Amino acid sequence: MNTLVLAPFTEIALASLRTFGDVVYEPWTETQILYDPEELGYRLTRDGFEALLVEADFLFEELFDTAKGLQFAAICRAALNQVSLDEATEHGVVIVHTPGRNAQAVAELVLGHLLGLARHISSAARFVADGDWQDPTEAYTRFQGRELRGATLGLVGLGQIGTRVALLGRSIGMRVLAYDPYVAPGSRTAAGVEICSLEWLLAHSDFVSVHVPETEETIGLIGPQQLALMRSDAYLVNVTSPAVVEVNALAMALGHNKIAGAAMDVYDSHPIAPNSPLLGLSNMVLTPHIGGATVESIDRHSSMVVEDIQRFVAGKRPKRLANPAVWRRRRR
Repeated sequence: MNTLVLAPFTEIALASLRTFGDVVYEPWTETQILYDPEELGYRLTRDGFEALLVEADFLFEELFDTAKGLQFAAICRAALNQVSLDEATEHGVVIVHTPGRNAQAVAELVLGHLLGLARHISSAARFVADGDWQDPTEAYTRFQGRELRGATLGLVGLGQIGTRVALLGRSIGMRVLAYDPYVAPGSRTAAGVEICSLEWLLAHSDFVSVHVPETEETIGLIGPQQLALMRSDAYLVNVTSPAVVEVNALAMALGHNKIAGAAMDVYDSHPIAPNSPLLGLSNMVLTPHIGGATVESIDRHSSMVVEDIQRFVAGKRPKRLANPAVWRRRRR
């Protein structure tokens, strides 16, 4: 089971992979290379790789057409929008992914953004760094903030990340509302959370944090009408998908002080487009897509993938199989 590893991986996990065969480790975080799918497929065939582990590379039709010996591929992410599952199944390639691997990391970034927005941390730090702190009393009024304890946190989506944000919010004394049509009030997932409509959540939350996957029903979920429901002293955080929140509508709301501020960690392009309407807004905090960028996230996806490769090699169904149909075909 010779393996090409293009994702960041722990040394312990790499050592486990080497018990199955040769391992070539070229994480994109070090090489700064993202492969063309067809070229990657040819390389897999040329060098005899049977397993491929990626985080940022795309596994599309061209790869499966050219990677003749590929049996197993792992996406070190929860989302599966970078792989053609039908094509993988057609070519008999098992695909696994790593749901929840960065849930805690992203949830903690949200908490950081909530604190940063509430206390104006980034603008206050810039105020000092730029040498503008001349009057010793000015900062007390200019950067007067609010406490999170007692404030209302509204979560749009109560999946793995949303539930962790809810726990963090409740732990510091926030009231937590949530909108999620797939979560029933009173369920275990909703423990300690008030399930409500999206409209109610937007109108009654001090802080709104978005945690839904990008699907046909969620694209543009937060647009001009929804932003108009928010109070002028409320804040919005989006670390899930740029398509869920309409960027132009958000920029308009911020520019006219219809809401107090916002923070984002996801964009249509990485890096953010230089003509983005979000750039230059004093009440907008932008971080460079670092939600899952922790040592612990790498530890988790490494151990999850190794576990599923071990199961695959032993002839057992992987726990995080993304294309179940391929397993039924392989069992025939």
